[in-house]
Amino acid sequence: MSSSDQPFGEASAASLAAERPPLFTIGYGARTLDEFIAALKANRIEYLIDVRTAPYSKFKQEFSKELLQHHVERAGIRYVFMGDTLGGQPKDPACHTDGKVDYDKVRAQPFFQAGIERLKKAFQSQRRAALMCSEGRPEQCHRSKLIGEALAAAGVPVSHIDEDGQVLTQTQVIDRLTKGQMDLFGQSSFTSRKRYAPLEEGGGSNSS
Repeated sequence: MSSSDQPFGEASAASLAAERPPLFTIGYGARTLDEFIAALKANRIEYLIDVRTAPYSKFKQEFSKELLQHHVERAGIRYVFMGDTLGGQPKDPACHTDGKVDYDKVRAQPFFQAGIERLKKAFQSQRRAALMCSEGRPEQCHRSKLIGEALAAAGVPVSHIDEDGQVLTQTQVIDRLTKGQMDLFGQSSFTSRKRYAPLEEGGGSNSS
């Protein structure tokens, strides 16, 4: 099922009166499935948005799409796949520079912009949603370097649940990544950590 087939629900009148929550992110990293779900519960997450391009894990099969969806929905959390629009390894060769995914190029793509628009609607709906990927450390993942930066530019607050369960702002995570050293204009261009060939259908790794 594509991301467009899974709309977010309308917010209740009570939630509209409450302070609007940020969008969260989380990576499973070294967590067990139980620990992962516990972290979601601790932050009162209602929607888990999977932003892995290939939502499967060779070494932690419980985090593969179908099993993960089964377990999180049993825990009362709705699973939504958006790796087709917000994944960290787009298939389009135009998104790569010197073998790495160039996040500036990805942000210019219509498919990515459509995904960001859906996240903005999720934020406006007042639902507590978390974007998920495989990398436990948010500063090493496209959750912060690509999606978080795009959301921040759109005025959407982002909170990252890190590998230790601490909740960090987008600014704090980017400071971790850059050691506080941005360019003269307060900006930085990010790429994937590794070099990838553009993914074929169903292949590849989830590292960012």
